[in-house]
Amino acid sequence: MPRMDLNLHGKRALVNAASQGLGYAVAEALAQEGARLAISARDGSATAAAERLAAATGAEVHAFDADVASLPSLEAAFAGAVAALGGLDVLVNNAGGPPPGGFADLDEAQWARGYELTLMSVVRSIRLALPAFEAAGGGRVLTLLSSSVKTSLPNLLLSNVYRPGLQGLIKALAIEYGPKNVQFVGLAPGRIATERTRQLDEAAARKTGKTFEEVRATSVATMPLGRFGEPAEFGRVGAFLCSPAAAYVNGSVVLLDGGSVRAL
Repeated sequence: MPRMDLNLHGKRALVNAASQGLGYAVAEALAQEGARLAISARDGSATAAAERLAAATGAEVHAFDADVASLPSLEAAFAGAVAALGGLDVLVNNAGGPPPGGFADLDEAQWARGYELTLMSVVRSIRLALPAFEAAGGGRVLTLLSSSVKTSLPNLLLSNVYRPGLQGLIKALAIEYGPKNVQFVGLAPGRIATERTRQLDEAAARKTGKTFEEVRATSVATMPLGRFGEPAEFGRVGAFLCSPAAAYVNGSVVLLDGGSVRAL
C-alpha cells in the first residue's frame, strides 16, 4: 500500500500482541511508514510475524516472545526491544480479547484473567515504557480498545467492564504526562474482519442456535456502510495516531466503526 508520509521514518516502535489481527495491522502500517519495529506475541508466533512484516515492507523488525498478561514476560520483551532499537518512541498496547460471556457464564478465574490481560497488561506496559520515553524526550502510547468504550456489547461483559477503565486511564495519563511530552490515545474498533471477530460470531451462533451466516448477516444489516472494516483500514488510522501528524491528539479515543455505534 502507498505510504502516507506521516514522518514516522526511523521512529522506534514496540507493538504488543502483533502476530495477527489488529496488532499486526498497526505494525504493518508503521513498517510501511518507515518505522523501526519490535513486536511481541505469545506461543512463539512473533518470529514468523516479524519475518512476514519484514518481507512485505522491507522494514527492520525484531521479534520477542511475550504473554502480555505476565509481568516477567513483559519485562523481558521490553528490555529486549529497547536494547534492539536503541530506545523507544512509540508503544502500541494490544492484547487478545477477554473471553466472551455474560455474568452467569464467567467464573472467578475468567474475571482474573480478563483483568490481567485487558487492563493490567496496559498499565504494566506503560510503566515499562516511561523510562525509555524519558530518555528519548517524549513518546506516544496508542492503546487498542473496543467499541465497548461507547456501548455495551452483548455477551462481552469482561470487555464492557475493563475497556472503559482503559479509556479512563488514557484520559488521566494524557493530563499527567502531557507536560513531559508523552501522549496517550486510544483506537476503538467496531466490526473489523479479523479472526477474533469470526470467533465471536461463531460463539454467538452457538449461544443463539443460529448459523454463522445468519449471525454475520444480522450484524452487517446494522452497519451504515454495509460491510465489515478491513484490518488495513484500521492499521492506517493506528499509524496516523502514532505519528507526528497527530501531534495535538492527546487523551482522545477514536472510534473506527463505519458509523455503526449509535451512541454520541
